[in-house]
Amino acid sequence: MTVQAMIEPEALAASRPGDAAVDCRNVTVRFVTERRTVTALENVSFCVGSGGFLSLLGPSGCGKSTLLRVVADLVAPSSGKVAVFGQSPQEARLQRALGFVFQDAALLPWRTALQNVELSLEVGGRPRLPSGMPTPRELLKLVGLEGWEGSFPHELSGGMRQRVSIARALLGGPRLLLMDEPFGALDEITRDRLNEELRRIWRETGTTILFVTHSVYEALFLGEQVLVLAANPGRVASLVDIDLPRERTLAIRETPEFMRTATILRTALGGTE
Repeated sequence: MTVQAMIEPEALAASRPGDAAVDCRNVTVRFVTERRTVTALENVSFCVGSGGFLSLLGPSGCGKSTLLRVVADLVAPSSGKVAVFGQSPQEARLQRALGFVFQDAALLPWRTALQNVELSLEVGGRPRLPSGMPTPRELLKLVGLEGWEGSFPHELSGGMRQRVSIARALLGGPRLLLMDEPFGALDEITRDRLNEELRRIWRETGTTILFVTHSVYEALFLGEQVLVLAANPGRVASLVDIDLPRERTLAIRETPEFMRTATILRTALGGTE
């Protein structure tokens, strides 16, 4: 494994040259209120290659979710630049190059699982999928919900509802999937199962993923890289390349290599407050 700790932002940004999916350079975000100005992110730089899986790890208040929203064109940076597949976040959003999975599944209770996945076609001004793209029914099968298409949200478990939200985000074949602690409210057993499922979906689709989490184990199991953020203000503490097999099961968490890397991440987190 390679650990890049306390490196200049320019060096981190250059760590993944070539076909970058996300390239953030010196991104600063400040929120101005009547009482004060809060710096949520300060000079954050990193780069994720196309098809990569980056876990964003850090304490509460370090700006993980804000950073995700900057990439998604939901929050404008105060300074710095962000490129998504060589374009601005706005251009990428308008071209439907990205999908977003939030902490809550946010399903409409009066619509079935299939109808919830189809929703983005109805409200997004695109009544038909591009040729060759998986259908809503095929995406539900991809996330392991074949046979549940006609079920309403109240008939599904929390983990199943999040699977529906992932299928909905994948509709139209986004090249980038942004995930903001989507499994944080789930029980440990369900969370573990969905971690394995997400790795499988990532391998099968080739989608670039940015995944926000508070869990060291989750960040390490899922990511090919882990970006550790420090708080007050949010800034890059370290970038860790994860040297684990591409195909992983939960059993890998018991291996010496996994535990050694987890220790490195905890050490990096120790200096983030």
